Amino acid sequence: MADAFRKFRVIARVRESEIITSFHLKPIDGGPLWQAQPGQYLTLRVPTDEGSVLKTYSLSGDVQRDDFHRISVKRECAPDGSEVPDGVGSCWLHDHVQEGEEIEIAPPRGGFVLDQQSDRPVLLLAGGVGLTPLLAMAKVLARSKRRVWIFHACENGDVQALGDELRALTEATAGRITLHVAHRQPTDLDRAERRFDSEGLIDKVLLQSLLPLDDYEVYMCGPTPFMVAMYRLLSDLGIARSRVSYEFFGTATSLEKMAAERAPAAKAAVSAPKALANLVNLTDPDAWAVTETTVPMAAESDEAPKGANTVVFSKSGASADMGSDTRTILELAEEAGLEPAFSCRSGICNTCRCTLVEGKVSYVEEPLQAPDAGEVLICCARPEGRVVVDI
Repeated sequence: MADAFRKFRVIARVRESEIITSFHLKPIDGGPLWQAQPGQYLTLRVPTDEGSVLKTYSLSGDVQRDDFHRISVKRECAPDGSEVPDGVGSCWLHDHVQEGEEIEIAPPRGGFVLDQQSDRPVLLLAGGVGLTPLLAMAKVLARSKRRVWIFHACENGDVQALGDELRALTEATAGRITLHVAHRQPTDLDRAERRFDSEGLIDKVLLQSLLPLDDYEVYMCGPTPFMVAMYRLLSDLGIARSRVSYEFFGTATSLEKMAAERAPAAKAAVSAPKALANLVNLTDPDAWAVTETTVPMAAESDEAPKGANTVVFSKSGASADMGSDTRTILELAEEAGLEPAFSCRSGICNTCRCTLVEGKVSYVEEPLQAPDAGEVLICCARPEGRVVVDI
């Protein structure tokens, strides 16, 4: 496989908040920008003392009209006294990459993209810097006829990024796009300048007070606790799981599985009367426990129907058939109760690589770096007939 990376120059650095900086990128070869869909990300090759590592950052600009690619990156610092290291990619960008410098970048990737063929109303739920892919979606939606609601939850106005840009975008739509900003702990300046719409967290009461009943398509992105809370909240509001698309910042995982985990209740963000504000905060993860659907396991593949796309997990002794609603071998393994290693879930990091003992696979998303012969990246692979993997 040819090297997918291409050199880009940083043509601008823009400080968006105390912790977030945007980088505007143009190809050095003078060729056209890559075509990208709203919601996709770029993969950067980040140099380190031990060699390069790959880091992904969502496109935050207008992917249909800008003459540069833009990423907006939060500087991830380890907590004081923690043994966890600072974020390798974000600290490199913030501390070392200046205007005029070159970066190696791979083409846009990712399946978390706006459905531009749909005419359903859209709900965008952003937590912190998780706004970035949703902002790219909002820029495209601003030119459509669809009704859009955007909720942005963040700590306060000092760390909130791209707020002025987002508010200007929504105000230009004459009410077709509605924006609501929730600050968990607003500062005195936030209060003086009215930089937020509600205080605390986004909860059921808040959404019900602002959203008309409708058949929404939901896109959400942000920190894991935010995502889990929003996922439960949406289910409680009756929004079908098939209408909810999401992307994690960090290690990808399944919201369905995390929905059963416990977490402490938190202060609700409501602009409703006090009587309503005292209702149970349904962002509490105990509000919704999800029952997992298990895939029936056959003993061995001899009993599987001929021609079926069957995966045999040789170490565990389990096997299962791929259903139409299962996208990858990794998803099938998880549905069968197995816990293989993974991280990106999109063919970038190679964490999920394992031995392909037998059979042939195809890739729903081409790996950025192809595995060696006899190996498979299960996060983006599907079986072609009977397949045996060393899991």
